[in-house]
Amino acid sequence: MTKARLLRLSVVLVSIFMILLIIVYWDNVGTAHFYLHTSFSRPHSSGAIPGITAGEDWEALPDVDEFLAKLLSSNLKQNSSISRKTEQLLVQGSSKPAVSNLEENVRGYDWSTHNAQNSLDQEKLQMERQRTLREFCANSSFTFPTKERSFDDIPNYELNHLIVDDRHGIIYCYVPKVACTNWKRVMIVLSESLLDQGVPYRNPLDIPREHVHNTSTHLTFNKFWRRYGKFSRHLMKIKLKKYTKFLFVRDPFVRLISAFRSKFELENEEFYRRFAIPMLKLYSNHTNLPTSVSEAFGAGLKVSFSDFIQYLLDPRTEKMAPFNEHWRQVYRLCHPCQIDYDFIGKLETLDEDAAYLLQLLKVDRLLRFPPSYRNRTASSWEDDWFAKIPLAWRQQLYKLYEADFVLFGYPKPENLLKD
Repeated sequence: MTKARLLRLSVVLVSIFMILLIIVYWDNVGTAHFYLHTSFSRPHSSGAIPGITAGEDWEALPDVDEFLAKLLSSNLKQNSSISRKTEQLLVQGSSKPAVSNLEENVRGYDWSTHNAQNSLDQEKLQMERQRTLREFCANSSFTFPTKERSFDDIPNYELNHLIVDDRHGIIYCYVPKVACTNWKRVMIVLSESLLDQGVPYRNPLDIPREHVHNTSTHLTFNKFWRRYGKFSRHLMKIKLKKYTKFLFVRDPFVRLISAFRSKFELENEEFYRRFAIPMLKLYSNHTNLPTSVSEAFGAGLKVSFSDFIQYLLDPRTEKMAPFNEHWRQVYRLCHPCQIDYDFIGKLETLDEDAAYLLQLLKVDRLLRFPPSYRNRTASSWEDDWFAKIPLAWRQQLYKLYEADFVLFGYPKPENLLKD
C-alpha cells in the first residue's frame, strides 16, 4: 500500500515539475509565477530598482513557492545572459531618423545636443514626484472616479496600456501624446519582440511607425488572461512587485492641444470618420459632409479647437464610448493610485528623464532614446489656444482633468480659469 502511495505521489510530482518546465520554456518570460501569497507594488527601498536583478530579494516563501521563485530567477538570469551577449551587437543609434510617417515628416526631429551641466538632480526629482503622487492618492479629501478601487477591480481591457519587457524586468505604461511612439520603440528593441529580416531591431528609429502601434507587437497586461487564464492576476501582481514600472506624463491641457494638432489638423482618415464627422455635425451644424478627409480639407471643413472642447465636455460623449486614448486622462490609462510606479517622467524634462531612466534600467549601453520633435507643442501655447474658449468651458475642462494636474504636480492654470 505504502509503495503504491509513494509511486502515485512520485508520478504527480514529476507531472507537476514537467508542466512547470513546459510553461517556462513555452513563454520564456517567467510565467512560473504561480505565487499566490504576494502583495503587489509595495514601496521599494531608496535607490533600489526592482526587477533589474531578478531573484535577489525574495522573501521567505513556502516550499512550493520557493521552488517556483527559483525557477523564475533561473529563467531571468538566462535572459540576462542572453542580453549581455546581444549587447555586443547593438549599436548606439544611427545619426538620421527613418521618417516614414506624415506626422513625423511634418514635425521633424530635434537632433541638437543638450548641455549635460543643465541636467536635473534626478534622484531628488523622482522622490518629489512619487511623494506628491502617493500623498494625493492617500488623501481622502481628494477624490476622482476610480480612485478607491483596488487593482483586482480594474477590468482587463483597462490594462492594455501596460507593456511588459520580461527580458529586463520592465513595465511601461504608455500615454499617447507623451513621447509614447519612441518609448514603444525602445520597448520593442529591449524585448526583441519585432524582427527585421529575422534579426531584432537595434535602433529604435528604424522601426516603422505602423509596427510600433500594432497591438500584436507588444505584450500587455490585458493579454495575460488569454495566456494564463485564472493565474493572470497573480502573475501581474508578481511582475508589478518585482519589475521596474515607469510612465511619462505631460501638462494635461498641452497634451490636449497636441492631440488636436496631430489628429485633426493633419489628414487622418480614421479620426475624420470616427470623430471629426460627428463633431462637425453636432457643434458646427454641417450636413452632407464628404466621406473622405482629403475632400473635407479641400472644402475647408475642419474641426475647430472649440468643437473639440465641446466634444470633451459633452455628457453624451462618454455615454457612447470611453474617451479615445489620445485624450483619455492619465489616471484612467495607468491607474497610478493602484500601481506603485518606480519612475515618473515628464515630457517637459524628457531628455534628462529619459537618459536617467535608461541608466537606472542599465540599458543605456544598448540604445539611446530618440531625439525630441523639433516643434513639439509647448506650454507657452496654452493662452493662444484657449483664448477663444469660453471661461465656463475652461473651468469645466479643468475639473475633467484635475486629477492629472494634481497627481503629477502640474500647477493649476489660474490664468485660464479666471477672467
